[in-house]
Amino acid sequence: MQEYIRKRVLDIGTYILESSATVRQTADVFGVSKSTVHKDVTERLPLVNEKLSMEVKHILETNKAERHIRGGEATRRKYQEN
Repeated sequence: MQEYIRKRVLDIGTYILESSATVRQTADVFGVSKSTVHKDVTERLPLVNEKLSMEVKHILETNKAERHIRGGEATRRKYQEN
């Protein structure tokens, strides 16, 4: 793995851990695609830092479990504005 990818993987993992950010939010902050963030945290991060990987995985599972609530709230706000 190239050094800049390894650094990005660690930076992304640390960012998600500290902010509980979603994959989409993380992708916006780092200027990469959602696919890249997902691949970094699911495939590359376990190779670089196993402990951080498990903590990030837990946060992403929580975000996934709550995403239907966030989507419903976004829809409600959309129609309240009109």
